[in-house]
Amino acid sequence: MSSTGARRNDRRGETNLKIALKTGGKSRTVELATRDGQRQVALDGKTRNVDCLPITPGLYSILLDGRSFEARVREAEGELTVKIGGHEFAFRVEDPRQWRKRGAAMEAEGKQQVVASMPGKIVRVLVAVGDVVNGGQGIVVVEAMKMQNELRSPKTGKVERLLVAEGQAVNAGDILAVIG
Repeated sequence: MSSTGARRNDRRGETNLKIALKTGGKSRTVELATRDGQRQVALDGKTRNVDCLPITPGLYSILLDGRSFEARVREAEGELTVKIGGHEFAFRVEDPRQWRKRGAAMEAEGKQQVVASMPGKIVRVLVAVGDVVNGGQGIVVVEAMKMQNELRSPKTGKVERLLVAEGQAVNAGDILAVIG
């Protein structure tokens, strides 16, 4: 089974992405769609309404059919590990090239904030106000618990506000930058 890939139909405000995954020896198809501003996800053809906001790279806030979840997603060598509510799920992307294309198809829309996920110290600022950045591009590096974490842009756009400087201490939830 192979992925059909991302398709965009700007005339009708539609975005579609279809990904073929394998888990537990079983092939599954996940389809993500945005139609007229509404997001939907379908697993093996069963469609559900979803709202997903990236909090930090690899951490997502998900509202699925009215229920709220926090999901951690880790990618390594074509395999995705998703942790939700104490449960862990492993998936192998059957066509990894299609997974890498997902960012262009399902980027966050509107102004987006880059937010500190935990207290730390800004060790590097990688952009300046007015810079045009790509989705996934590094914005700042935060040192927390003796580890350095690069916080990335959730979308392609312009750095509208940069609210931190190198050496500054930040708290969890602090807004570090705004991308428009």
